[in-house]
Amino acid sequence: MTTLFLTVGLPGAGKTTRARQLAKEHRALRLTPDEWMIPLFGEPEAGGKRDVLEGRLLWLALEALRLGTNVVLDFGCWSRDERSAIRWLVESAGASCRLVYVPVDHETQRARIAHRQSATPDQTFAMSEAELSHWRTLFEEPDAAELEGRELADPPPGWPGWPEWATDRWPSLA
Repeated sequence: MTTLFLTVGLPGAGKTTRARQLAKEHRALRLTPDEWMIPLFGEPEAGGKRDVLEGRLLWLALEALRLGTNVVLDFGCWSRDERSAIRWLVESAGASCRLVYVPVDHETQRARIAHRQSATPDQTFAMSEAELSHWRTLFEEPDAAELEGRELADPPPGWPGWPEWATDRWPSLA
């Protein structure tokens, strides 16, 4: 059975480093939006285009899984809803989904981001201390049940299913 490895964590946690390791270990296609945004659009968000790009990368990941190729999706996925939707989509494609949580303390995160910004400024984007602190408040850390792939949560109220929620979150997924 093919597997999608979904990296979960904040910027500077080491997700891309871990994603590269997983891709090598499992002969997997690695999809990292950060590596596409700046070359395609010149900036990390580009007026909502990140959601569009992520939707197409998720679509590509599902196609690769159906063809028998393992995939590492290096998204970060800060919310349980994002992770649940991706898990549902992957399992519906006949593959397994493994969450790979990469935690990071605030001081290590700041040091890694400062190093990245000085070493490869053309391949990254600026992140302020205020943004890092704010992002920590938005991040929903996965619990043991989620990491073990146990029971899949229902979609948020008002959504008939995960496919509808996912295509609203990532408009180009459909």
